[in-house]
Amino acid sequence: QVQLVESGGGLVQAGGSLRLSCAASGGTFSTYTIAWFRQAPGKERESVGRIRWRGGIYHADSLKGRFTISRDNAKNTVFLQMNSLKPEDTAVYYCAAANRAAAWDPKEYPYWGQGTQVTISS
Repeated sequence: QVQLVESGGGLVQAGGSLRLSCAASGGTFSTYTIAWFRQAPGKERESVGRIRWRGGIYHADSLKGRFTISRDNAKNTVFLQMNSLKPEDTAVYYCAAANRAAAWDPKEYPYWGQGTQVTISS
């Protein structure tokens, strides 16, 4: 069974940085898409970006230049580097996985982590 565990969330001041990690286990991921989503209170879950396990990285247009997705194949880990953080980035951040070339819709992803809270203070 595929399992995903996020870590790295916390409280940071506006303008600061965080790096989130998503550790994947329970499968072989050569054909997988791993994605980051976030959900703020009262809002819909929003796609942050995604990465094919062997490459092919895509970021939401609104976050390009501040958020960067990368991965370490040997460690089965995907990262989300978040820079120049703003209060509106406050949300629960989730990683998700699909054994296909999935895209922006969270319904395309059958596997989800538990989420990690990111809070940006002004």
